[in-house]
Amino acid sequence: MASELLPDGSEKGLRGHMTERGVRRRVGMAPPAGEIARNVPYKRIATEEAWTFPELVEAQLKLLKTANAPDDPALRMGGMFASMPELQKMLCDLGDLRIAHMDEYGIDRQLLLLTAPGPQVLEPEEGTRLAARSNDIAAEACAKRPDRFSALAAFQPQDPDAAAREIERAMKELNLNGAVLNSHFRGHFLDEPQCDPILAALEENDAALYIHPTAPFDDRVYSARNTTGALGGFPHDVWNHTMGIILSGAFDKYPKLRLVIGHLGECMPLHLYRFDWMQSNADGVPGLRGGQPAVTLKHPMSHYFHNNIWITTSGVGWEPGIKFCMDVMGPERVLYAMDYPYQQSSDEVAAYDRMDIPPAHKKMLMQENAEHVFRLPKD
Repeated sequence: MASELLPDGSEKGLRGHMTERGVRRRVGMAPPAGEIARNVPYKRIATEEAWTFPELVEAQLKLLKTANAPDDPALRMGGMFASMPELQKMLCDLGDLRIAHMDEYGIDRQLLLLTAPGPQVLEPEEGTRLAARSNDIAAEACAKRPDRFSALAAFQPQDPDAAAREIERAMKELNLNGAVLNSHFRGHFLDEPQCDPILAALEENDAALYIHPTAPFDDRVYSARNTTGALGGFPHDVWNHTMGIILSGAFDKYPKLRLVIGHLGECMPLHLYRFDWMQSNADGVPGLRGGQPAVTLKHPMSHYFHNNIWITTSGVGWEPGIKFCMDVMGPERVLYAMDYPYQQSSDEVAAYDRMDIPPAHKKMLMQENAEHVFRLPKD
């Protein structure tokens, strides 16, 4: 596991702790120290790499400080991130600093994702404007370094029609490579009927959607235990969002819709057997999603993990887990990601190089699956 940035710019994580003398010691299940191989038969394409820009951060802070700020833990998380200068420096750089870190870790290409909490925590009009601005910035960065950067488009889901138009603009005019949403938007999810224009636009424009974590809308049980982030709230929010999309019948209505979720699928692949076993609890139940008609899926839930859903390895450079996901979902459905700058580790990159995976499958993991799912240029 890789390191995690702390507010003072130091690092702490499962990979190790910095001692007073600056010597890192291993803890937990972290990979041993290793040298990154510089001549490997694949490109390293990292597919969940975060960025932001000052105008968006300032808008989040401004809203957070107003007297009538929404009671949204995701917005408060944005305020916390804004207080970390070293983190912001890395997030806001789409040039030399980022590329220097990529070179250090042997990363050939980053897929840029506008980081949580994104524009969706803002009021609809401002969020729509800043989502468009972010896409212009990302497109410009990709045009400057087409050999190193690709990017996903942000959108403001609180205005579904505007979001659909922005997805179309980003794909057709800006030549971006899909879309990203930082999970819930003030407690709402894409399975709700008003969001249908967004799902339709994603399929029509051949845009894979990456659902990235954010702090869950009702975080009381998490904050009381300090598990709002990666220890609980993050994966559970994406899990619930993904389940909602599946059980709403979205993939039956839009069979070419592609969904990507990180962190080894937020542990969901481990439960495919149980999802199918318990599917009848949700099939054919009227009144869900605010009173919608009953939905009965055309297929077992596992079918959608084999046909519509891909997962990335962000933050989980763990060979047994990666092998398991390749086994149950197929090697063509697992993509490499680092989760820069929140987690970064040369040891973890070296661990991928050492993994006992067939060479063809390793090339799929590190390069080819990303090229396919996100329609990336093939060098």
